[in-house]
Amino acid sequence: MSMLRNFRLPTLVVLTVPALLAVSVAAGLAGAAPERFLTRPDTAEKPPNADGFLQRWLLLEPIRVDGQLTDSAVQADVKKEYFPDQLTVIAHDGDQVKVGAAELTWHAVETKDYNVNLYYFAHDLGKPTSNVLFWGVTIVNCPQDMPGVRLAVGSNAASVWWVNGKEVIGIYGDRQTVIDDGVSRRITLKKGANIVRCAVVNGGGATDFCARLLDSEDGPLKGFTVSAGDVKQP
Repeated sequence: MSMLRNFRLPTLVVLTVPALLAVSVAAGLAGAAPERFLTRPDTAEKPPNADGFLQRWLLLEPIRVDGQLTDSAVQADVKKEYFPDQLTVIAHDGDQVKVGAAELTWHAVETKDYNVNLYYFAHDLGKPTSNVLFWGVTIVNCPQDMPGVRLAVGSNAASVWWVNGKEVIGIYGDRQTVIDDGVSRRITLKKGANIVRCAVVNGGGATDFCARLLDSEDGPLKGFTVSAGDVKQP
């Protein structure tokens, strides 16, 4: 999956506020440096960056929702069953699921930044970016049990987060991505594979998220790797 294509904006005469936001984001995307786009993982695993951010994810192409961002609306969106085992599945790059009449694909991605830009992801695939729900999954591989850990996240807009099947964070409303905007209670990461899952709901405009793990002293957690499973070769 190439994430590096350029595009042109059509000529518009009258724009609604959401459309103006989308065009503003798109204009910034068109002028962005290539290294800021998502790429495909080229190794089986990688450590977090120096600040502890998880930079490798499996993302499902967006699902259309009504884009309401209250806690009750977001919880309803993420708890609705769109495809089998959506809260437990460990997808593989290229896997497909059927949501209504649409066939949606999981994509393994990697970012060089602290955040994962969902607008870039969806736009490059020709998918909608407004009034949508994104699912993301990553695998945190630990050499031993790691107690006293906290997951810390930010998102644009609302999001819900799970670790090993347990819901640990929910942040709601039309918000910008802020580092450590939502922080879980302390948890124990088990030896081996730990599954971090997120659902991000966007009403319109830019959309992205960031996530990192904090140690018992609230510094960036070290000594683990992140993977997105087997990645298909182009």
